[in-house]
Amino acid sequence: MPFARLTLTPALAPERAGRLAAELTDLVAASLGKRHDLTSVLIETPGETLWTIGGHPRATAAHLEVCVTAGTNSDEEKRAFVANAMRTLKAALPGLDPATYVIVKEMPGSDWGFDGRTQADRARERS
Repeated sequence: MPFARLTLTPALAPERAGRLAAELTDLVAASLGKRHDLTSVLIETPGETLWTIGGHPRATAAHLEVCVTAGTNSDEEKRAFVANAMRTLKAALPGLDPATYVIVKEMPGSDWGFDGRTQADRARERS
């Protein structure tokens, strides 16, 4: 049940944003071995933003965080995801600065869930 939040500037046309959301969903499923049908992707473009890198304004910038349950991915899977996600972002956002962060945030299973049940409860039921 991963949740991905991509914050970017400038805004993408709806069709391009939809394509990027689909690509990120596929990437989370393939690289991190998560269920495609339970992967949520949110693409946000804040209004009137000043995004700087090294103190200098950037016309194109992005930040991607993906939340997964702690202990469900190896270091190699996370490494591959970060590399593949950056390639995907660079293809979708020409001129993207290398100082773009892709984060795999591991959450304890007791600290998050969906449909009113924690990931820890779901894991216990599967055992």
